Amino acid sequence: MHVVATAGHVDHGKSTLVRALTGMEPDRLEEERRRGLTIELGYAWTTLPSGERLAFVDVPGHERFLATMLAGVGPAPAVMFVVAADEGWMPQSEEHLVALEALGVRHGLLVVTRADLADPAPAVRQARGRLAASGLGGAPALAVSGRTGQGLDELRKALDRLVATLPEPDPGAPVRLWIDRAFSVRGSGTVVTGTLPAGTIATGDELALPGGPVRIRALECLKEQVSSATGVARVALNLRGRVVPERGQALVTPGAWTYTDLVDARLSGAGAAGGDLPARLTAHIGSAAVVCEVRPLGGEIVRLRLAAPLPLHVGDVLLLRDPGRDRGEVRVLAGASVLDVRPSALRRRGAARDRAALLATAVPDEAFLLGTHRLLRAGELLAMGCAPAGAPVCGDWHADPAYWARLGERLAEEVRRHAAEHPLEPGLPLEAARHELGLPDRRLVAALVRSPLAVTDGRIMSGPAGLPAPVALAVRRLGAELSARPFLAPEAGRLAELGLGPRELAAAVRAGGLLRVADGIVLLPGADARAAELLARLPQPFTVSQARQALNTSRRVAVPLLEHLDRKGLTERMDEVHRRCRISPSE
Repeated sequence: MHVVATAGHVDHGKSTLVRALTGMEPDRLEEERRRGLTIELGYAWTTLPSGERLAFVDVPGHERFLATMLAGVGPAPAVMFVVAADEGWMPQSEEHLVALEALGVRHGLLVVTRADLADPAPAVRQARGRLAASGLGGAPALAVSGRTGQGLDELRKALDRLVATLPEPDPGAPVRLWIDRAFSVRGSGTVVTGTLPAGTIATGDELALPGGPVRIRALECLKEQVSSATGVARVALNLRGRVVPERGQALVTPGAWTYTDLVDARLSGAGAAGGDLPARLTAHIGSAAVVCEVRPLGGEIVRLRLAAPLPLHVGDVLLLRDPGRDRGEVRVLAGASVLDVRPSALRRRGAARDRAALLATAVPDEAFLLGTHRLLRAGELLAMGCAPAGAPVCGDWHADPAYWARLGERLAEEVRRHAAEHPLEPGLPLEAARHELGLPDRRLVAALVRSPLAVTDGRIMSGPAGLPAPVALAVRRLGAELSARPFLAPEAGRLAELGLGPRELAAAVRAGGLLRVADGIVLLPGADARAAELLARLPQPFTVSQARQALNTSRRVAVPLLEHLDRKGLTERMDEVHRRCRISPSE
């Protein structure tokens, strides 16, 4: 199925032409038929000579209904531009062309109607001259009469050729269906209609609206009930959910779009100089129309603050319209191609100018988004409109390569600085490193660690843990004192005299220079194994007093040392008084 929108000045025969091609009445309202004026969007469809099905979105040409026209043209991939032979190019012809040019529509036909009332050649020449500078400059031109049928067969063949050139939409693309009608049907409930430009929807699918999720209860395409539809297609959806949909909202694939009220964009069209735009305009996309504030950043780059969040991707085009202009003036001022859907605040002096320079030649792809935001999850990239192509740096995190390399250098510097400022600590804690680097996830810090750095017990260390020279000297002096009586641990006062306070002792224990038996009780490494060997030579079981004598130490040391041996499984308690060794002297 294909979808083509009409465009052109009011009363130039757009609806008459659609009626002649399809045999259907595109004007839905009684008032429209009575006044001969399209007010709302109309829809009709036909089968082309090739067998392809083609739906028309018939838009109003009157200047008062420009917003409705934009709602119809926006999602359509091609246009049938209509000019009357007896009137030629008119003000709304110009306005519609400006809108189509800003939207980037490149596929279409020029159809000069009322060829039975006037020579179409002058109107064809005039319209071709206006289209020449736009994306529709190469559009084929045909002269027809919807009243007599003149040229309709040639037009049908031209439409066949047109739809054959249209790009094939991606059936796997995320869904964004702009609602152009929302109403209630007795016995069915809420129904919405719209043009599906890409992606696939099916009965039972869950989609998201601004107020919450809804589910597709039933689906129609060109008045026929179907189980699924793939873009491009005109569809009507019967929805189930607690949210009441409205025209101008979009049904979207959950999590696949970024809802935002602030975007940076590049202007195109007549108002491409941002400084020439009014500060307050109306932004159009799909069927949505929201007021926005325009902040020029420099050249063609502007920042738009929208009155309501919209589901957007980078690369989307917003039409900027000034509804307050005189009727004789073109009110569609420019197209705004979205470059960033999550722009950062501009706080420092000159930030706007720097931002404009950065965006002036930017291509909104994955490399640009990562260069701007530095770190993004895969889901965030998808919601911004870019499927991740590169490999993640950690989990689902993607990083700008240059920024990631700088982070690795900064981490090494932070580890060195921490070691110099805290020589008794074993390394920089991961959480402290995360805070210093400003990272959102501790796993990212671990992913940055490269040799000679290593992560041990939640800390980042540079090579094997060492001891500052004063502490190492104090440990050696303690070792000399313990050489004669290795199990007589010195008391706190003596440790302090040696220069071994609580922090120094902790560092020495972590470095393996001392064995902590209990608080305030330290011996040389391996003293527990030596004690177990001596105790194994005693008659089994033995008492604390016998152990104290065998080890030539005090009860202050013997009791915690035996408890330490119990915990290591070298000894075990038999009762309240006795213990036994669990190893033999040879072991």
